[in-house]
Amino acid sequence: MKIGNIEFGQRPVFLAPMEDVTDIGFRLLCKRFGASMVYTEFVSAEALVRSIRSTVDKLVISDEERPVGIQIYGRDTASMVEAARIVEQARPDLIDLNFGCPVKKVAGKGAGAGMLQNIPLMLEITREVVKAVDVPVTVKTRLGWNSENLVITTLAEQLQDCGIQALTIHGRTRAQMYTGESDWTLIGEVKRNPRIRIPIIGNGDITSAEEAERAFSEYGVDAVMVGRATFGRPWIFKEMRERLDGVEELPLTIDDKIDILEEQLRINVERIDEYRGILHTRRHLAASPVFKGIPDFRQTRIAMLRASTVDELVGIMEETRERLKNVHYSL
Repeated sequence: MKIGNIEFGQRPVFLAPMEDVTDIGFRLLCKRFGASMVYTEFVSAEALVRSIRSTVDKLVISDEERPVGIQIYGRDTASMVEAARIVEQARPDLIDLNFGCPVKKVAGKGAGAGMLQNIPLMLEITREVVKAVDVPVTVKTRLGWNSENLVITTLAEQLQDCGIQALTIHGRTRAQMYTGESDWTLIGEVKRNPRIRIPIIGNGDITSAEEAERAFSEYGVDAVMVGRATFGRPWIFKEMRERLDGVEELPLTIDDKIDILEEQLRINVERIDEYRGILHTRRHLAASPVFKGIPDFRQTRIAMLRASTVDELVGIMEETRERLKNVHYSL
């Protein structure tokens, strides 16, 4: 499978772009464990054009994580084009246009999935961004605004005609947000359309190696993208690659996993700074399945979320490691 000149091999698995989640430390670990491509947190075009420091900082990428995509979102053509040109200077392997974020502060203002209510503007932005940059441009979107407006089968052809080089489809409408089950039937229908020539990437409810394998075998997608299932679990890509490649599965121990989470903390602190590195990492710790099943873990989770120094957070994790030695459960 290829996007532009980027070769991914058979049945690639991508890390989805996620706000406050896909920081550089997490991306590097996901890449190490087998993610075929990673994405930065999504970037506001308007904030980028205004040179907001916190937004510009999100453009920092490392050669170690390539191929890497930078995703932008916005609600008007001029700012999206200017933002794409700024992003291109950061040398990503591709630029992804976010037409799928459902949260109110984005979609409610007409950006992200809000563009599903203004298809002509979505297509205009896409055409103009493709013309403005030399790197491959891709799009991520949803099935439609709601169940009465499932536009993706037509929209996929329209976006392809704008010049994008791959399309990621999340199998929900904007109205669904992240509730209910992801519907892959329309994703499969887009992929089976003989007029579709670009790679189709499926997204939504891929939470295990078995589900990744099913997405490829039943719906014929060219790649799958994994989002929320990666929280505090970068090794999920190892599990998926072993299953998809048909190699012997070698499970990690609990000690291995805690070591990985501590490494994520160190990478983030070194690459960002102590305050923000801790802020990013402790969200993963609170969500990690490693700690599922520990009796009365609520107070420990709260302590993790309140930790303000590396030593304090590592101390809590080491105490938890000792508690886990006395707990028998399966992840």
